[in-house]
Amino acid sequence: MQRAAISGVRTGLMVDKDTLEQTALRLITALPVGKTLAPADIAQEIAGKASDQWGPLMQPLRRVAVRLAKEGRLVIYRKGRPADPDDFKGVYRLGPVRMD
Repeated sequence: MQRAAISGVRTGLMVDKDTLEQTALRLITALPVGKTLAPADIAQEIAGKASDQWGPLMQPLRRVAVRLAKEGRLVIYRKGRPADPDDFKGVYRLGPVRMD
């Protein structure tokens, strides 16, 4: 299977979708109960704190988050409530699937 790489525009950073997925799931799994995570936190974990480094990862990360939400592996939150992965806009956060 061929891996697709996402390239940072100015940095030359190459990140594959597996890295985005694994980092997202690792950080979300480590969250305290009831907490969520901003997608920028995931991008910064991978690429660093400078916006020109992590910024280019935001759209690919959104696509990964939507896929993982559809697979039932994480939850996308909008304004504190679970959002439909096929129909949400604006600022969002990510959290673990709750079993309660």
